Amino acid sequence: MKTILPAQELSADSMRRQTRAIRLSLVVGFLMLAGKWYAYMRTGSAAILSDAAESVVHVFAVGFAAYSLWLSFKPPDISHPYGHEKISFFSAGVEGTLIILAAIGIMYEAVRKWMAGLELQNLQEGILYVTAAAAINGGLGGYLLWQGKRYGSLVLTANGKHVLTDSWTSLGVIGGLLLVLWTGWKPFDPIFALAVASNILRSGGKLVRQSVGGLMDEGDPGIARALHEVLEKETRARNLNFHELRYRNAGNKLWIEFHLLFPMGTPIEDAHWKATEIEGILKESLSFAVNIITHLEPVEGHDTTHRELKASAE
Repeated sequence: MKTILPAQELSADSMRRQTRAIRLSLVVGFLMLAGKWYAYMRTGSAAILSDAAESVVHVFAVGFAAYSLWLSFKPPDISHPYGHEKISFFSAGVEGTLIILAAIGIMYEAVRKWMAGLELQNLQEGILYVTAAAAINGGLGGYLLWQGKRYGSLVLTANGKHVLTDSWTSLGVIGGLLLVLWTGWKPFDPIFALAVASNILRSGGKLVRQSVGGLMDEGDPGIARALHEVLEKETRARNLNFHELRYRNAGNKLWIEFHLLFPMGTPIEDAHWKATEIEGILKESLSFAVNIITHLEPVEGHDTTHRELKASAE
């Protein structure tokens, strides 16, 4: 079993580390934007322009992600009794949408430059700038994904995927520019820009799809299987049953609820203690923060009671 920090320690540590990671991403984003834009001005390359456009989107997206991360840590209040973590999915959707818009802009600009006539210069210098950007973004993207997975943060995960997309974009640009240098055929530049834009478009679509799934409380087969395995084992060990298992991902936390069925006449203290034990084991089995709500019921007459309640509601 994987053991995580207690809830209060996880929250404090998660807040510090995620905030530091998103600030690092923002600083690096500005530096990458400046370097790539300078490389474009020096070379006139459509491929480098596509890479620079991706960095523009990254800066805007990470700014919104930073706000989303700050908001997600705010405690529940009267207007948001379940907290503000759902902003994480909205943030991923905004980032994905910006990526898609950037890809469309890149395609348009690549075709426009191709039709107007290609003028390229200082390609060796441009390749050096883009290579440095690819290496830095590769390291940053890996770090963001690691932190996002460690703390169950969709904001950092989405941002990490975006940064890695930026890194792959740069590698594609490098390939196009090297082919231009080796062959002297300039159309390789806009062709690779279009290929890079297609990859960016696919990445943005995945983020939007993930955002919609999270906002609609889409289930995860892996999580469902893990929850069922633990509950079946622990209830069987205590001669209990469970049903009505439901869960939803709030972005930084998983909300879980289920019903536990006890023999008639079980003292409430015993039932509560067993439910607490099961909840604790369930939390220890998961590698991210959870909030669990357990409903205790007598097994005798359970089905009849629920049928009567359903009939009266109709």
